[in-house]
Amino acid sequence: MPIISPHQNSEGFDGRQSEMAMSIRRGIMKGLEESDLVFLPELTLSSGRRADLIALNRKGEIIIFEIKSSIADFQTDSKWHEYKDYCDKFYFATHPGVPIEIFPDKEGFIFADEYGCEILREAQLQKLNAATRKALTLRFARSAALRTKRLTLQEQFDDIVID
Repeated sequence: MPIISPHQNSEGFDGRQSEMAMSIRRGIMKGLEESDLVFLPELTLSSGRRADLIALNRKGEIIIFEIKSSIADFQTDSKWHEYKDYCDKFYFATHPGVPIEIFPDKEGFIFADEYGCEILREAQLQKLNAATRKALTLRFARSAALRTKRLTLQEQFDDIVID
């Protein structure tokens, strides 16, 4: 059973993500699966903001991918700067139909579709402080464990709806 389900009761899908955004997310996860990252979509940060896709590598570095499915999606977003306080690396991710030129050239950049992705610009490494890293890593682990528990219960009791 896949971790991310297109059904409404999935932790990774709450109806706010467009089909294009979901496709971009799948492409990032598929395209970077050999890079030794583990991913968690839609993680709520201590600020209350939700990261579209967050990843953790073996070194404990935290990477956030901000998914933009259109020019308008990027132009109407004024909060993306806030995510940089919660990661070592930050990437914008979109599909090839959105021009790279609209994105800040100092940020990491990825093109993706449902089949994979290509990093066109590496993100700059900006180390998190130890307290933020510990808190975020714990939040990542607890959220992943809770989602696994919900999926396990869902498999056992398909007729039970878990909020």
